[in-house]
Amino acid sequence: MKKLEEYVRSIPDFPEPGIIFRDITSILQDADGLKLAIDSMQAFLKDIDVDVIVGTESRGFIFGMPIAYNLHKPFIPVRKKGKLPCETISKSYDLEYGQATIEIHKDAIKPGQKVAVIDDLIATGGTVKAAIEMIEELGGEVVKCVFLMELAGLNGRAALEGYDVDAAITYEGK
Repeated sequence: MKKLEEYVRSIPDFPEPGIIFRDITSILQDADGLKLAIDSMQAFLKDIDVDVIVGTESRGFIFGMPIAYNLHKPFIPVRKKGKLPCETISKSYDLEYGQATIEIHKDAIKPGQKVAVIDDLIATGGTVKAAIEMIEELGGEVVKCVFLMELAGLNGRAALEGYDVDAAITYEGK
């Protein structure tokens, strides 16, 4: 059986020179790769008491939904601003060139719920940090953050200091 890393397609100089883009579509397009990715991520939750799975738009949905289904837990989406129909809370965070805002339904997390946050990639950690702040504002406790890939050279773990963070694949660069 192939290792998970072997399913990731690396595209040099995309979106700009000097960047290696780690493409997950090559994982999604292969049944064995997809199963291995989800199983690898879910394994990090093996001994974790969790009530709710939260996934960030959009690739956190791809991996968070099957994990929630397999664990028989509710799935809560964190979406880009303006995409959720009910009352929300929002959080803005910095991007490399500008800002982004994400939202969660105000009634999505109940006080005291233990939450695992799922996403495809930890780079600078900004998206998940914003999601964590909203979860905590609603009274939830983030017990685990699970990523498919980590770009360690961008120091995203520093933004998530104090949280239990794991990634199925770690790339040392950016």
